[in-house]
Amino acid sequence: MEAERIRKFLIALGERYPHSAQLYLLGGSALCLLGSSRPTIDIDYVGDDLKKDPLQKTMEVIAREMDLAVEAVPIDKFIPASVNRRKNNIPVGKFGKIEVYIFDPYSIALSKIDRGFDTDLDDVVFLVKRGLVNMEELDLLARAVLRQSREYDLDSAEFLGHLQELKNRLS
Repeated sequence: MEAERIRKFLIALGERYPHSAQLYLLGGSALCLLGSSRPTIDIDYVGDDLKKDPLQKTMEVIAREMDLAVEAVPIDKFIPASVNRRKNNIPVGKFGKIEVYIFDPYSIALSKIDRGFDTDLDDVVFLVKRGLVNMEELDLLARAVLRQSREYDLDSAEFLGHLQELKNRLS
């Protein structure tokens, strides 16, 4: 899925959803809107994956009509909130009454380090090279995440291995 198709989805959502709202994108769709050339298969957004609100229900209807996949990601269940999350959101634009943002790139990077697929680490390299994530700050945040690993069911050794692989790719 390319950026233009994501934007068409957002335009349709803005036309159909009548209330003010904020939508935070993450995952491959967010990176696509930031200029990543890696294709994505769905539009991930911050939200409750079990209790859907009216915005999410509208998103699902439009996604079905456009033959797209949308997925709510309860990011706070996977990684601790970074201290400056609100400051780090990147505005995408306003679609109708919906303000759309790319969710905090540091939180995106931490979740991708945790999962650790090759494509995830490539995505973090993209964020660093694009200047959206500072590696020194990310390293500090990663260490803070490790101190809370039990609360988030993170495997510390695996996480550290992924972090080291990321550093190797950047050197």
